[in-house]
Amino acid sequence: MKRIYICFPEGKNKVFTLSYDDGKNADKRLVEIFNKHKIKATFHLNSGLLGTTDRVQEDEVEELYKGHEVAVHTFNHPTISRIPKEELVLQIFEDRKILEKIVGYPVRGMSYPNGSYTEEIVELLPHLGIEYSRVVGGHETYNIPENFLKWQSTCHHNQNALKHVKEFLSLNKTQYLYMFYIWGHSYEFDNDNNWDLIEEICERMSFKDDIWYATNIEIVDYLNATKNLKFNVERTQVINMSNIDIWLDIDGIKKKISSGINEI
Repeated sequence: MKRIYICFPEGKNKVFTLSYDDGKNADKRLVEIFNKHKIKATFHLNSGLLGTTDRVQEDEVEELYKGHEVAVHTFNHPTISRIPKEELVLQIFEDRKILEKIVGYPVRGMSYPNGSYTEEIVELLPHLGIEYSRVVGGHETYNIPENFLKWQSTCHHNQNALKHVKEFLSLNKTQYLYMFYIWGHSYEFDNDNNWDLIEEICERMSFKDDIWYATNIEIVDYLNATKNLKFNVERTQVINMSNIDIWLDIDGIKKKISSGINEI
């Protein structure tokens, strides 16, 4: 019997992603650091607050975050567990609508403003076009989330991040998939005077052959596509139902599975 493992792109078994909230002007310096190191991130924006005090201007968004992901953080950052359901729908739809007009693609991800959510909100999000949402805090592991609508990071950048960098880089058991996810707010680097921290994180994490560098939505799309692979009983064929190339480890050999029927 064949041993078949799901891999990340190019047959890798590690992924690194980050997300930063609120769209403050400090994002400009942060994006510059990420781009220098070819690292991808997701930026959760409040479209109703763009251009207000110390925030990115609306006409800066498309170019600034090019190559990264722009995602929902609600229209004007309310504590959503305390607002009426009708207001929640408007907060998310209006944020999506404005951001989509700016960036030119469907905006499908989110982070909970003030870390606020309820199980009722979680159940509602897929009906509003939201496919994942990040919570606050960090579990300090490298596990794949069971529920992307309650996606918790590995750590905040001030939460032992360099220790986690060292641990993550040392992981070498290829029978597992590992995810390292850092979150925060770019203005915190100004407040804490520790821009050297994110510089060091990116310097140490970048340009590694065994790591896939991805935005939040790229991870969600890829892993959802792997769940829709259809194998025959003898494991000699697999149908990739998506238009995303999927990678498998088949008895130790890495194989790209393109859209349609593939011999394996």
